Amino acid sequence: MENLVKIAEGVLVSCLAVKPGEEVLIVTDDSRKAIGEALYQAAGNLGCEKILMVMGEREVSGQEPPKAVAAAMKEADVVIAPTAQSLTHTNARIEAAKAGTRVATMPGITEEMFSRGAMTADYTAVEKLTETITEMLTKASSARIEKDGKVLTINLNGRDGVPSPGVYREAGKCGNLPSGEAYIAPLEDGSDGEMIIDGSMVGIGKLDSPLHMVISGGKLRSVAGEKSENLDILLKNETNGTLCELGIGTNEAAILNGIILEDEKVYGTVHIAFGTNTSFGGVNKAECHMDGIILRPTLYLDDVKVIEDGVFLL
Repeated sequence: MENLVKIAEGVLVSCLAVKPGEEVLIVTDDSRKAIGEALYQAAGNLGCEKILMVMGEREVSGQEPPKAVAAAMKEADVVIAPTAQSLTHTNARIEAAKAGTRVATMPGITEEMFSRGAMTADYTAVEKLTETITEMLTKASSARIEKDGKVLTINLNGRDGVPSPGVYREAGKCGNLPSGEAYIAPLEDGSDGEMIIDGSMVGIGKLDSPLHMVISGGKLRSVAGEKSENLDILLKNETNGTLCELGIGTNEAAILNGIILEDEKVYGTVHIAFGTNTSFGGVNKAECHMDGIILRPTLYLDDVKVIEDGVFLL
């Protein structure tokens, strides 16, 4: 516990710039209570007004927290949320950021992840690369992913890239911890082609064998592969099956481990997600937000090759 508290103090200072007297709200669930309690103790050690709220585990990522939690998030100076399922793409997180709260979400975080891997990155370097890729996403009108002979084209026209550098020091800033990705909400009807997901997939975890997805008109039409039945919620309706995100990992310390929080940050990977994207510039509000990681992809933004077989060409 003592080691977790020490790490938690570093996270609160370096990534969230907490100051004595600030109200720091830790939102956790039954499964991540130990990390929540370490952050709670760390906030107290730093002279903050500390609050700990423990809720029941959400059923899926993107499901809203209880109303009392959402209300408290808007009132705090800082919110940090180690939870099993993600609060990143919830209205509660959106409204808290609008109110000026600095928010770090930690979906799927484990005690091991908290003390190794992506959390140990040089976040100055992560921030620099993330900003570069974010600018490229904003300027691009289209993206093309190539993997094992499959091609997926994605319309980005008019949408802005979003940085998640792991540094949220100003009012209203928010993102994941650990972090290191640049991402964007594509046009909801603008993705067509096929893709191989071979890293990990929300709902399954780290993949032993690849998934094959077919996408047209921005919607997931089919998914084949081991445990693909775990993704039935994406085929339940077109809202859930909307391709809602293109993301690029920028954290050299991140390790693929089957937990999406860290997996989507792995340097040189690309991920696509299905479901909700209203929290980062899209218009699709679904029952879920589920990411799939593509290892060693080739990525073009417009006609510029940005990544070749998982290697940045910058």
